[in-house]
Amino acid sequence: MGLPVSPPTVRIIHSGHACNVEEERHTERVYTIREGETLELTCLVTGHPRPQIRWTKTAGSVSDRFQDSSVFNETLHIAKIQRTQGGRYYCKAENGLGSPAIKSIRVDVYYLDDPVVTVHQSIGEAKEQFYYERTVFLRCVANSNPPVRYSWHRGREVLTQGSDKGVEIYEPFFTQGETKILKLKNLRPQDYANYSCIASVRNVCGIPDRSVIFRLTNKTASPSIKLLVEDPIVVNPGQTVSLVCITTGGEPPPILTWVSSNDSLPQRSVVKGGTLTLPAITSDEAGVYSCVASNNVGNPAKKSTTIVVRALKKGRFWITPDPYHNDDHIQIGREVKISCQVEATPPEELTFSWLKNGRALRSSERMVITQTDPDISPGTTNLDIIDLKFTDFGTYTCVAALKGGGIPEISIDVNISSTTVPPNLTVPRGKSPLVAREGDTVELECLVSGKPKPIILWSRADKEAPMPDGSMQMESYDGVLRIVNVSREMTGSYRCQTSQYNGFNVKPREAIVELIVQYPPTVEPVFMEMRQGLGRPVVMTCRVLRAHPSRVLRFEWLLSNRLLHAGAFDAQRDETEYTIRSLNRDGWGEYTCNVINEAGAGKCTFQVTGKAYPPEFYYDTYNPLWQNRPRVYGFKLQWTQMNPNAVDRIVAYRLGIRQMGLQRWWEQEIPVDGTINKGELMTHNLTELIKPESYEVRLTPITRFGEGDSAIRIVTYSGEFHCSFEEEPICMFTQDKNDDFDWTRHSAATRDTKYTPNTGPSGDHSGSKQGFYMYIETSRPRKEGDQARLISPFFNVAPKNPYGITNPPAYCFGFFYHMYGKHIGTLNAFLKQKGQTASEGLVWSLSGNQGDRWKQAKVSIHPTSSFQVVLQGIRGPGIEGDIAIDDITLEEGECRDPPPNLSAKALSTSCHIWLLCVTLVLTLLEGQR
Repeated sequence: MGLPVSPPTVRIIHSGHACNVEEERHTERVYTIREGETLELTCLVTGHPRPQIRWTKTAGSVSDRFQDSSVFNETLHIAKIQRTQGGRYYCKAENGLGSPAIKSIRVDVYYLDDPVVTVHQSIGEAKEQFYYERTVFLRCVANSNPPVRYSWHRGREVLTQGSDKGVEIYEPFFTQGETKILKLKNLRPQDYANYSCIASVRNVCGIPDRSVIFRLTNKTASPSIKLLVEDPIVVNPGQTVSLVCITTGGEPPPILTWVSSNDSLPQRSVVKGGTLTLPAITSDEAGVYSCVASNNVGNPAKKSTTIVVRALKKGRFWITPDPYHNDDHIQIGREVKISCQVEATPPEELTFSWLKNGRALRSSERMVITQTDPDISPGTTNLDIIDLKFTDFGTYTCVAALKGGGIPEISIDVNISSTTVPPNLTVPRGKSPLVAREGDTVELECLVSGKPKPIILWSRADKEAPMPDGSMQMESYDGVLRIVNVSREMTGSYRCQTSQYNGFNVKPREAIVELIVQYPPTVEPVFMEMRQGLGRPVVMTCRVLRAHPSRVLRFEWLLSNRLLHAGAFDAQRDETEYTIRSLNRDGWGEYTCNVINEAGAGKCTFQVTGKAYPPEFYYDTYNPLWQNRPRVYGFKLQWTQMNPNAVDRIVAYRLGIRQMGLQRWWEQEIPVDGTINKGELMTHNLTELIKPESYEVRLTPITRFGEGDSAIRIVTYSGEFHCSFEEEPICMFTQDKNDDFDWTRHSAATRDTKYTPNTGPSGDHSGSKQGFYMYIETSRPRKEGDQARLISPFFNVAPKNPYGITNPPAYCFGFFYHMYGKHIGTLNAFLKQKGQTASEGLVWSLSGNQGDRWKQAKVSIHPTSSFQVVLQGIRGPGIEGDIAIDDITLEEGECRDPPPNLSAKALSTSCHIWLLCVTLVLTLLEGQR
């Protein structure tokens, strides 16, 4: 048999809760669904090998792959679909042959929210009594898809434009019909009433209308509120804060809500009526809190307060030597300044005090104490010692506190003495360059001398790159930078530098530490499976990609931990090779190549095996062989073998079959004669499968090596045959050799530009330009009365029961037809039964122009033996008479839809058969009497 490999094709079908599926201008399929229902789209594919399927949504955002339990399709399933999930869904199928097949469908989610009425008075006319006079606007808005239509009622009276001179109804231009405004001009007593706005989407998808009532009175007024709290509120952490908001006006009574500048209210907050309670408040919960009152009249009212949570943090100091001398040391007789800094909330409550050796210190001519403006944060205080004396040596303490109290003070001690000296930085001997192995924990070290010892700042010196913790700079109090699990990217130069904090405010001292991270060789392939037959050569190559140090010491080849070969790399080569000249049974197994340097080893692994590749099931033949015995069915299993010549000859296949839901597998061997060629289609008939059970089928190739890789598929009983003519074999339909001409397989995308206008379809039944269908070409040399006949494959039914008359099985035969053109002839469908010498039975017929659209035909048939269906196209009087057919189906059971309109010819045939049956039954009954 020829190569069955074929590129993929795709069709999207739906099986969820659609309320409408329509074709838009032959280019786009639109699937309409109500919000909250279940969306189910199935991608039916053909192609061999079996294509991989992937669902994506508009703009290429990949959704998860949805794997259905059936192997015939892959289904996108979204339960309780939301409006945000509408959009275009693409199904993409690819199997490496040709371009991927892509089909799309637009999902339109329909919904209707409750309408909301808002009320406004024209600006400049508002009095204290909001709605006592002048013009009032009632605006109705409802979120919906499709666009909503609005209607207004006053009491029971329907309001329309022109029905009341005092009322105007209009849609503002800028809203594009999304709202409906009711304008009440110069308010009259009868205008005080109940107004209902009814929003409707005209019952699409069964969505009912929604309505809202607004009562307009002479007391209707916009909301006003009052906050019974101070602004700002300054509290200590851990306190419970209650914010009280009350309404002072508004009709209907306003609804109060609380919002926060921190996006959302704290988790532990409690809202009860207009009161917001924040228990045990923290600094993170500080911010602006707003009370909002709304009653849909006028604009909402909003009042806000700021909560400030007291805090003191980040206390630091620095010493500044006399700026008038080019010397970083402290010296008797010169000036020295001590600075102290903290972050305070609120900054205006910050106070500083100074102590010397534990005693309070006040500002004097020689000891000048200053403080920055309280609004500047962080707050800083300075102690200037103008003329340093020996008696000034001692411990100076700066104390930061908040006036409100309740927050612990921050005390910072600074020692001024003859040993107070500026810092110096050195790298200990042997600590640079520092060599480490990848994954180690390393400590980069800078020795800091001086008193006091400042904070050390670490950063990258060789490039603008973040430090291991992700920041650009890391602080260290002891001069050590500790890096856990060091990686090769961390190789480079690191700068350690003194900061002014907790030390001298002088030019920073710095030093450089080099870090070298060694790592074992990175090699490829990490793992490779090599399949080969006995007696053939096998060559394995292990390549070095990166290593540090790059001077690789040696390599070693092993088979199952047994050393085969070892050696050293020369300077020019970055790979090592091992060859098996002729593979024998002892040569199967796991080969490893270790490439080793000072830091460790990289490993290539090769699995040498004689395992055969898996078979690839062929899915594109029609569904189960029909042996329409009451309880069992058969199935034609077809497959090709992947890379059959890669290993030894396949001598047999082991077939396993298991009924879904049961544990037990049944197994048998299918012998193979001769050599399997690449792409050769193999067949095995499965029989005695129980209706309507599904089965898991496992197929395993067997060679001298033993079992190869298995392939598994599901066989499902569907009782349905479907053919859309997407593949060249056209589902085993054949052209009648005794007719006048043949049906042609065709797609609009490949149609000849010289085709006859005003006849034939512009796409297949699904609207696709790429989709295929069958048609009769009626141009010359065809003449009137010429016929083309397309014959289906045989469908099996059970033999007659010898023990009495039983009802023959019923099937529903359906197809889509396109009969457009002024010269359309006739399309006939016949039932042809095996073993019956009588002529074929006409089951459906239609003649003449049916318009430029696809229509469906369905007819019930009752064969008593194996049968075929025949579709016959007859040319009409001219060239504008192309007839097309697509999507042929055959299902078990009577047609559930109403029967199509038959021509008089078919109807008379049906009636004739029916009258014969009635006459026969009446004769039998008469004989029994």
